[in-house]
Amino acid sequence: MNTATCTFRLLSRGSKAILQQRSIITARPFSILKNSRLANPVKITFNGIKPSKLNQLSQIRTVQTLDFGGSKEKVHERSDWPKEKFQKLFENDTIAIIGYGPQGRGQSLNAKDNGLNVIVGLREGGRSWKLALEDGWVPGKNLFSINDALSKGTIIGNLLSDAAQKELWPQFVPHLTKGKTIYFSHGFSIVYKDQTNVVPPKDIDVIMIAPKGSGKTVRSQFLDGRGINSSFAVYQDTSGKARDRCVALGIAIGSGYLYETDFKKEVFSDLYGERGVLMGAIQGLFLAQYEVLREHGHTPSEAFNETVEEATQSLYPLIGENGMDW
Repeated sequence: MNTATCTFRLLSRGSKAILQQRSIITARPFSILKNSRLANPVKITFNGIKPSKLNQLSQIRTVQTLDFGGSKEKVHERSDWPKEKFQKLFENDTIAIIGYGPQGRGQSLNAKDNGLNVIVGLREGGRSWKLALEDGWVPGKNLFSINDALSKGTIIGNLLSDAAQKELWPQFVPHLTKGKTIYFSHGFSIVYKDQTNVVPPKDIDVIMIAPKGSGKTVRSQFLDGRGINSSFAVYQDTSGKARDRCVALGIAIGSGYLYETDFKKEVFSDLYGERGVLMGAIQGLFLAQYEVLREHGHTPSEAFNETVEEATQSLYPLIGENGMDW
C-alpha cells in the first residue's frame, strides 16, 4: 500500500465526523462568497464589511480578516506586497527554480516577469530544457544545470515531482548552506521524510507556497492580471524573517490571496481532496452515469452531453461564480 493510499484511508476514518460539520462553499478568487446563499445562515464579514458589499471586494482588494461565524482567518493579498516592495526585499537574492513542470514553469515565469532575479535548473538536453529554451530562458544567463543553479541560488524552489525530489535530494544537500532558503509547493517530501530522506539542514529557512490549482492556472491567472489562491507555511525559521519572505514570495510567483497552514495539513488536505472529490469521486461518477446511460440505449454523444458537457461547461462555472447554493 503506497503512502498516498495510507493517508487517504487514515483521513477517511474521520470523514463521517467531518461531513456532519456545517460546510461553507466559497467562490473562485476575486469573487469571494459572491452572491453566496447559505442553508444555515452564518454571520460573515470581512473586516466588518457586510455581505451586501462583498461584490466591491474584487475592486478594492483590502481583505485582511475572514470571519466565518466567529472563526477568523488572516488572509494575505497582493496589496500587502506591491511589486516595488517585494523587489526591494529580494534585490540581493537569486531565486533558483529546480524543475520545469507545470508549477516550475508557471512560478518561474511569473517571478521573472515580476522583476526578480530568477534562474532555472534542469537536466541539460531534456524535454524541460527544450521547453525552457522556447520560453526564452538563456543557457549560462538564467538557465543552468541543476547543480549550477543550486550553487547560485540563495532561495531554492524545489518544484520537482515527489519522486524526483527523493531521487535528487542528495544533489541539493551540499548547496543548502547557512542562511539560504528552500521552498516547496507541496509538503509531501518533508512530511514523509522517513521515506523520502528529505531532511533540510537546521541553519536554513524552509517554507512552502502551495497554489490551489495547476501550474497552468498559476500562469494564466497572472497573465490575466489576477492571482490564484495559495496556502503558505513555515517549517523552519532560522532567519527570523521566513514568514514575511514566504508571503512576499507567494505574491511574486503569482498568488492573489494567501492562507496560512502547516506542511502536514497541506499534504493531508491535498491528497484527500485529489483522491476524494477533485479526481476520484468526480471521475467515478462521470464514468458510472455515462455507462448506465449507454446500457439503456442512449447514444455516446447524448450520454456525454448529459454527464460531462453540461457539468463542466454550464453548471460548474455558475457554481464558481455564485456558490453551491445558487
